[in-house]
Amino acid sequence: MSLKKSPFFEIRSGSVDTLLCVVKTTDLAALREELIRRFEATPEFFANDVVVIDVRRLEADEQIALDELAALLSGVRLRPMGVVANPAQHGWVQASGLSLLDARDKRGATRASADHAAESADSIQAAPASGGSAQGAGSPGPAAEPAARVVAAAPPTMVIDRPLRSGQQIYAPGDLVVLGLVSNGAEVIAAGNIHIYAPLRGRALAGVHGNHEARIFCTCLEPELISIAGIYRTTENPLAPELLGKPVQITLDQEKLIFEPLKLT
Repeated sequence: MSLKKSPFFEIRSGSVDTLLCVVKTTDLAALREELIRRFEATPEFFANDVVVIDVRRLEADEQIALDELAALLSGVRLRPMGVVANPAQHGWVQASGLSLLDARDKRGATRASADHAAESADSIQAAPASGGSAQGAGSPGPAAEPAARVVAAAPPTMVIDRPLRSGQQIYAPGDLVVLGLVSNGAEVIAAGNIHIYAPLRGRALAGVHGNHEARIFCTCLEPELISIAGIYRTTENPLAPELLGKPVQITLDQEKLIFEPLKLT
């Protein structure tokens, strides 16, 4: 039977969207402390999500124990699948036993497409194994089928027209619009933007799959926690009087949340 026409399986080149954990230090103790700090407030954020370790921000002479870092990520319920590295780092990365991957960043896309986490995530493909093709020199075999890129439709906007009580949680795969009160202890989560046309007294988490272009809009900001793409702020850092209880737009600039008053009249 021809392998090309096998009804049982196909092997194709393809791409998978994942989270990237961009490593900026080799201090595992500091990484452990920061991971716990980031995830203890919202342990379900990325539960069981696949993550790729990106070591390209490390200095040329720096190395990190990747097996220990992978264990740290597993401890906060992420699932490490491999490592992205510069060519000069390939030797020690491959010695770790983790798969070496290539990354093609898609954040250069249009601002509109970046509003959706699927469009703002990084595309990961397995790096080709060394040693050349598995086909023999005199046996070219069937031509590889070209990879097909499928563009999924943007998730529809979810609208919640009721108040959310303490303990309730809403997740939207795209944008989320909330028309009722978000009480203390309630949580609204979206891969895209969040619009709240009522007091926000609980938690609002936008861009949860790494969408740095996501925004949060609220007509009465009194939150327990605000987060965009994993960067968050809690009530331990009080809001300025001109923001508390007022209409506000929240965006992310690098790794800093920006709060701007909204003029609705």
